Amino acid sequence: MLVKENTGLLLIDVQGKLARIVHNNEKLTSNLEKLIRGCQILSIPIIWAEQNPKGLGSTIPELEKLLHHQKPIEKYTFNAFDNDVFKQAIIDSGRKQWLVCGIEAHICVYQTAMGLLSNNFEVEIVADCVSSRSQESIEMALKKLESKGASLTNIEMCLYELVKDSRREFFKEILTLIK
Repeated sequence: MLVKENTGLLLIDVQGKLARIVHNNEKLTSNLEKLIRGCQILSIPIIWAEQNPKGLGSTIPELEKLLHHQKPIEKYTFNAFDNDVFKQAIIDSGRKQWLVCGIEAHICVYQTAMGLLSNNFEVEIVADCVSSRSQESIEMALKKLESKGASLTNIEMCLYELVKDSRREFFKEILTLIK
């Protein structure tokens, strides 16, 4: 089970034109907005990465505006955990459970999740918040990640798991966000 005080969110490479051509991109963007807002309501730390932003472009404006108080970590390795700044941000957070979302599911999301798993972090892939250019690549990534020890979740499941109790002060805000 996810524990609010032990969980962080990783947003991987939702950038430029690629973000507009991945499978079901409009739904992905909407879901990512909800997930980011939900984590902000719950005070879950968010670490945000961009793959080669000079080549791929910056994070799409819909998400960038939600993250305006922080800067993305620029990376060139597909596994963000191979980036020293990213790795240090993970360690400095003190969190051991990571919700992972972004694109592409079969490349950077997959390799980053594998990097976390191999360093003894718990990984939950937010399945309705990842995408690739093809549905087949998404399915392959999720299947392989699950077989390697990552858990699968979705927005509603992970946020309610973090809230735990409908009497908590942020429950109504999460409920409104999800509906």
